Amino acid sequence: MKASVGGYARATDLRHALDLLAQSDGMGRVLAGGQSLIAAMNMRLSTGDLLVDINQIAALKGVTLDGDRLRIGALTRHAEVATDPLIARHAPLLRRATDLIAHAAIRNRGTIGGAIAHADPAAEFPACALALDATIHVDGPDGPRDIPAADFFEGLFETTIQDGEILTAISLPIAEDGEWQVIHELARRSGDYALAGLCVVRRKAGHRIVCISVGSHPELVPDAMARMDAGDIDGAVVALRAAIDPPSDTQASAAYRRHLIGVLLQRAAADLNGEPQ
Repeated sequence: MKASVGGYARATDLRHALDLLAQSDGMGRVLAGGQSLIAAMNMRLSTGDLLVDINQIAALKGVTLDGDRLRIGALTRHAEVATDPLIARHAPLLRRATDLIAHAAIRNRGTIGGAIAHADPAAEFPACALALDATIHVDGPDGPRDIPAADFFEGLFETTIQDGEILTAISLPIAEDGEWQVIHELARRSGDYALAGLCVVRRKAGHRIVCISVGSHPELVPDAMARMDAGDIDGAVVALRAAIDPPSDTQASAAYRRHLIGVLLQRAAADLNGEPQ
């Protein structure tokens, strides 16, 4: 099956891209890495769209350090996240996540902004963004907005991005001295979406736990986090399993996913009890 495309336009800068979206009568689709969008179009899940190609917008690329925050442009490729020294030092969770994302061809094209905007509950970067307490930066007809990751993900493939807006960057606090950032997941084969996964960040203020592939969208798990803060790992496992509502599908049952998520939290806890990263 082939994609049905209503048109294609290459944006020269952010303002041009926003103008193109505004003129598309609600049919504009932002093309960055295209790893999810093109697949959806090939399956005719999205038809007649005007593709607004933002790949040439330099302002949406790169990683910079601004005081105690790290800013990552939306067009930063997964492969660039994997090799960037600022990310390796200040947000190692993102670097580790890239090892779990699909295959090299996908990592070479896919972008961190596209992954977060797509909000696939089985994807790693949306969960990482929430675990790291990131801020999502978007721009649109009414100007720029800064959205806490905790308010960004609303449901299955749903976010608070409005029509005509473009995700431009994410920013996040740099890792504290002695901070731990851990990601674990289980998949049937290397490169497959995870059957279950989780991110755990331990800071002076406490733990942050976000699951992958066991709900409709990334969410913090306060009860399990509080148990982890208290050093009660077994209690945290019980609380985490009780908090999630995983789906059953051809890959795994809800009960199996609930079992896996507890095993993964125990593994993460074992990592947290090691030497500081």
